[in-house]
Amino acid sequence: MDHRSPRTSELLSALATAHSAERIQLGELVHALRNRAFGLTILLFGIPNCLPMPPGIPVICGVILCLVGVQMAIGRDELWLPGWLAARSFSRDLLERIINRALPWVQRFEAYSRPRQELFTGPMARRAIGLMIVVLGLELMLPIPIFGNLPPGFAVCILGLGLVERDGAFIIAGTVATLISLGVMGFLSWLLFQGALAIF
Repeated sequence: MDHRSPRTSELLSALATAHSAERIQLGELVHALRNRAFGLTILLFGIPNCLPMPPGIPVICGVILCLVGVQMAIGRDELWLPGWLAARSFSRDLLERIINRALPWVQRFEAYSRPRQELFTGPMARRAIGLMIVVLGLELMLPIPIFGNLPPGFAVCILGLGLVERDGAFIIAGTVATLISLGVMGFLSWLLFQGALAIF
């Protein structure tokens, strides 16, 4: 009998088929994620920022990621959503599109991922990861046009994968990606500021 933990791609596929209703509430989705709610929620709301999505999606993702990151940083064991956010819903079609587009990439990453470097997946490390998620969530809310949401989106996805797979090497890679994201977003913000100065 196979007692291995389900991989990230299997969990995402199960999410796409577990709901038959046309609209899914965020609270229902988080409840379905159970003991992997933090990692999968981070991954799930990082993925849309790496794909073509309607305007405004990065801001919504950023708000949710900040909320998740704060709870990780203070050491909560279970993910909590305020009532107004838990009651928000989105279409099952949107969830399926996000997951189906992301699955091939997630499966490629899984080929190199495994539980390792436990120091970077322990309780103290999770608090630090929570702070990084808050920073990345704030970056996603910045009004950077065109591809401004890609650098923090990639960093969020790598950290989310590392959490779900308990892979410290991915956490380290996500930390590097977070630092790169800070540099890129800082540079883009500076360019926008300089452009605004030139206009006014």
